[in-house]
Amino acid sequence: MKNLMILLFGLFLVIGSIACKTDEPTIASPNLENNNENTIDTMSNRLKIKIGSKTFHAMLLDNATVTAFKARLPLTISMSELNGNEKLYNFPANLPTNASNPGTINTGDLMIYSSNVLVLFYKSFATSYSYTRLGRIADPSGLEAALAASAAGAGNVTVTFELE
Repeated sequence: MKNLMILLFGLFLVIGSIACKTDEPTIASPNLENNNENTIDTMSNRLKIKIGSKTFHAMLLDNATVTAFKARLPLTISMSELNGNEKLYNFPANLPTNASNPGTINTGDLMIYSSNVLVLFYKSFATSYSYTRLGRIADPSGLEAALAASAAGAGNVTVTFELE
């Protein structure tokens, strides 16, 4: 009788633990300091940016905005000048965004302003505007010169974005 009680107790433990198990994936709590939505995925998010004869390489972040941006690639567009520090392009349709104020824009930053304006920054500066980050050019040296040379000064420039 004692063995039967031990067997039944063990069976209840096994059944109870199986009943509590779920097949849903564990969701990590967000890291508010590093903003997990903007982690870099080095395996699939390498971007090639061609401006005239110059090619730049960027790392894209891993977020919903980047996913929507990558769905539009490859992309050859005419980007217009704004403020002497950035080139921009207006997408005809909105992208999902999660804008925040970066405080400082760095040369080579690639971002979305509002929900449909692609912005490539070629000068660093402080900002009070909010953007959704897409990524950053790994080595932006020569970026300003390439944009100026291709645009014949401060005009429009043709830029090609494609995944590597």
